[in-house]
Order: sequence, then structure tokens, then C-alpha cells
Amino acid sequence: MSDDRVGFLRSRIRDIPDFPKEGILFKDITPLLADVGAFRVCIQLMVERLDGESIHAVIGIESRGFMFGAALADKLGVGFVPVRKPGKLPAATVRAEYDLEYGSDAVEIHQDALGSGDKVVIVDDLIATGGTAKAAAELVAQCGAEVAAFVFVINLVALEGTKKLEPHRVISILDY
Repeated sequence: MSDDRVGFLRSRIRDIPDFPKEGILFKDITPLLADVGAFRVCIQLMVERLDGESIHAVIGIESRGFMFGAALADKLGVGFVPVRKPGKLPAATVRAEYDLEYGSDAVEIHQDALGSGDKVVIVDDLIATGGTAKAAAELVAQCGAEVAAFVFVINLVALEGTKKLEPHRVISILDY
């Protein structure tokens, strides 16, 4: 995308070599979060790319998805629903498991967080292999709701995580 705002945001992403382990080039979003102008631009780009969608709620994936998701929900004038690691939500939940490189993990959502037929947007800071996002979509389906779109600040294109989310619409602000 040739939008100058995308270049501005890209300048606020810091590369950290060999984190969390050797051979990984970590995309650090904390400079973007620290720059109020960059954060506002990021949320505005998300809003623009969702133009015309009828949304009932924004789902944020723990934990960085909370920051972007809550701000996006505010701008869209809809509620925010957290997807959390197991054992973190106080009321009755539904659960979805997903595979990791070595083992598995799970996420949960309150079983009454969404209504049947609700259309939602699932937000996170980054998509890599897509396992967590796909699990979040499974939670939405278990609640009887529908995923209108996924929104990510960063898409690590070479890892092909967006393929796991097909046929859903996937929006990324920055592709690496």
C-alpha cells in the first residue's frame, strides 16, 4: 500500500534480532504504542479498512490484542470482548485448543460474551502461524456468532498464517 501513513507506522516498529531465541527477528510494537500519533494512525487505518462492515463487537486476543482491540471497539462504537488464556476469566467459558511448535495451548471466552448471529472482528497485534487467531474464531463460532474479519497490525507473510483463516477476510496494516 502506498499510503504514507503505513510508512510512518513501519518506522515505529523496532526489529530485535535473536529474540526470544536465536534466529528470530522480533517485530517490537512498543515504539508504536509509545507514540500517541502512531497509535491513533494505526487505529484509524483499521477503522477505514472495516468501512461498511456491520459489527456487533471487537474480540481482542490476549494480551497485545487488548490494546488495539479496545481502541478499535471504541472508535467503532461497539463492545470489546477479551479472549484469554485458560483460567483468567471469572464466569463460565468455552475453550479452544491450538498447536504450538512444541505442544499445545488454549484460549477461552465467556460463553455469554456474544449472541447468536453477532458479527465480530478479531484483533491482534501480529499474525505468524495463525493458530491463536484460528482458535479465537472457533470460540466465536461456539458462541453462535460470526467472524466478519480479522485485523492485525503486522502480518509475517512468509509464515502463511492467513491461510489458516480462510475464507475469512484478513486485514493487516503492515506486511513483513
